[in-house]
Amino acid sequence: MTRRSKPATVQVLRTLSAMRTWTARARGKGETVALVPTMGALHAGHLALVRLAKRRADRVIVSIFVNPAQFAPNEDFSSYPRTWDADAAALSELSVDAIWAPSVATMYPDGFATKLVPGGPALAGLEDKFRPHFFGGVCTVVAKLLLQVAPDFATFGEKDYQQLKVVTAMARDLDIPTKIVGLPTVREKDGLAMSSRNAYLSANERAAAPTLHRVLKQCAAGLKAGQSLAATLDEGTAQIESVGFAVDYLEARHAETLAKIATLADGPARLLVAAKLGRTRLIDNIGV
Repeated sequence: MTRRSKPATVQVLRTLSAMRTWTARARGKGETVALVPTMGALHAGHLALVRLAKRRADRVIVSIFVNPAQFAPNEDFSSYPRTWDADAAALSELSVDAIWAPSVATMYPDGFATKLVPGGPALAGLEDKFRPHFFGGVCTVVAKLLLQVAPDFATFGEKDYQQLKVVTAMARDLDIPTKIVGLPTVREKDGLAMSSRNAYLSANERAAAPTLHRVLKQCAAGLKAGQSLAATLDEGTAQIESVGFAVDYLEARHAETLAKIATLADGPARLLVAAKLGRTRLIDNIGV
């Protein structure tokens, strides 16, 4: 029997000088580079992003940085899951070339005084309505990552759909020459969108959580069949609330601009939902 070889330990970069040396070496060889930005606590959705990056580029680097700038004081920064050993092992299995793991002091050194204030899709009245601090923190850290790594591509999941549109607009507007590549949402067998925060769900909450995706599919089918948009969304909201969710929004928006739409004729359309189940806030979306 052939013994399976142990995967090589992935290179971990913790300083800007090491990061820039790594990038310069790849560029010197004429290699393309893809970045997968993460906050760790990796699941199959993240690993699908890594596989996409490997198809796109010669070298793949995954950043692991829990970004304090995108958490409000009442949010879960201190308790956000941190699983370094498991993350590093999973990335080694996929033969990732490097992990960029800066400290908070490296990303936000003493005297750091600049942040981005995004508009456009960042002010769509979706996540920004409930987390007004969020996209400024996301854009600031993603811009720094893109400038530090200087990748040809960066991959983001469609589960965080508004974030994908905000980051795409930010890179375009700031002339950052990195192509932002989206990957369709990776789901559990029962339809629940994979998320690091799913680990917070109790057994009963986990059983109820797939309702989000089921209702999105029902709403999309109803709209395609000609049902009223307002009535469809009202009914969907009631179904989600019936299993214990507190709904922040269930909306139909233009798939590119995230502007409100009155009918599917205003589309392409995207259905987006955010709701809290116990102490866990979940989001999801599908195209119509």
